[in-house]
Amino acid sequence: MKKIVKWCAAAVFVGALAGCARTAPIAQVHSTVSAGHTADQVNTAILKAGQKRDGIMTEAGPGVIKGRLQARDHSVDVRIPYSATSYSINYESSMNLKAADGKIHKNYNRWVNNLDHDIQLICTSRRDRPSASSALRGRRTVIFF
Repeated sequence: MKKIVKWCAAAVFVGALAGCARTAPIAQVHSTVSAGHTADQVNTAILKAGQKRDGIMTEAGPGVIKGRLQARDHSVDVRIPYSATSYSINYESSMNLKAADGKIHKNYNRWVNNLDHDIQLICTSRRDRPSASSALRGRRTVIFF
């Protein structure tokens, strides 16, 4: 009986330690955009979602946006290639987020998933509207995360 109690206590202890883990595998977001969008509309959705998340987003070339989040003494850089049909959010680098061996602080994954969710919501709400970015062409910088 004592052995069973010891094994149960050990299992609870190990489970508690696992729940406290601060790192997780780096999330790789690859999302499709519903039909009927232009690349400009996807661009605008990404920039607006970034602005909502209080980060900095800069167009890095045709079909590519670079994003940066700075929270206190932490920062992360992502690269977001996009088209009229899809986009990806790819990790590039970070500071003070314990990134090593394909893992990173779990807050990174939460930030990226929130950004992805916001992009999807904006694309869904703008489905039948004309592109707002046509009036904003050129090099732009907006707030992200």
